[in-house]
Amino acid sequence: MRLLLDTHIALWAISDSKRLNEAVRELLENEANAVYYSMVSVWEVAIKRKIHPEQMPMDEEVFVSLCEEAGLEKLGIRLSHIFTLKELTRQENAPHHNDPFDRLLLAQAKSEGFRFMTHDSLIADYDEPCVMMI
Repeated sequence: MRLLLDTHIALWAISDSKRLNEAVRELLENEANAVYYSMVSVWEVAIKRKIHPEQMPMDEEVFVSLCEEAGLEKLGIRLSHIFTLKELTRQENAPHHNDPFDRLLLAQAKSEGFRFMTHDSLIADYDEPCVMMI
């Protein structure tokens, strides 16, 4: 299975957070799975660190370094990912979702045939089979 980690899941994974349950840890550590972090997450970490450094535990360079050390594979941003944004479907009465980082990460997963691992309840309102809520 190919897994794309939402930014907060990547942060939890590289910091060995207790927020990741045993089942998720097994998925991330299973050598049969390819686990990816996205350049979208690097961009998100950089912006959020600049705006609210007290809320972002590391800068983008440290984030990339720790992702690489953890053996996560890097996913760049392609035009096909951006074009897939218009294909995302959301439940009709779902609350508005303002996060452009999440939408692009979801579009990347959909475009590449990955499973998008997230804990964000607003992502669950997308009618996309690639979403993996944890």
